Amino acid sequence: MAAYSVPATGDPGLQPERTALAWSRTALALAVNALLSMRAGFVAGQPLLVAVGVVLFAASGAAVAIGTVRRRQLAGQRLVITPPRGALVGVAAATLLASVGGIASIFVEGAV
Repeated sequence: MAAYSVPATGDPGLQPERTALAWSRTALALAVNALLSMRAGFVAGQPLLVAVGVVLFAASGAAVAIGTVRRRQLAGQRLVITPPRGALVGVAAATLLASVGGIASIFVEGAV
């Protein structure tokens, strides 16, 4: 998927702001899942859950960085419509990891 860009119009509306807020919400959700996974890992003595939490924190930082880049792309003279493919794959992988961490933390909490 190649990047598709169009000339910026005079009033892009709220699309750039909504896109930036979506990336910020994603980063916040990943950070909360990271905290929950790390807490469950520390309480239950499961280093794998702690590692999942650390990876999710890194993914949260990456989502913040991507959100910043997307905000700049959408606010420039040319609107870059398609986000980088790596960003989409990374967010999908981080979401899957967050889901696995959340499920694992429930089972670990139930076993203790």
